[in-house]
Amino acid sequence: MERIIQLHIEKLPEGFFLVTSDDVKGLVAQGKTISETVEIARDVAQKIFEAKNELTQKISFQAIGKEFDLPLIVEMKWENYPAFHTER
Repeated sequence: MERIIQLHIEKLPEGFFLVTSDDVKGLVAQGKTISETVEIARDVAQKIFEAKNELTQKISFQAIGKEFDLPLIVEMKWENYPAFHTER
């Protein structure tokens, strides 16, 4: 069963990305790209849930409704598409 976990993503000065979550205490992940970092965060969250389950700690998250918004992150060489203006 899927649930919604809010992530906070921060770009570090070294160029890496850092993910934390107020929803999952202890969730910290770092990667080279946003996609990689989110995938690592998913794995870390699952490990945290497994550990909490072994300790029989209750976990509750927002259920996924019939509709919800999810940003799609697309990596492209935007300079090859001059019709698109992106803020950096």
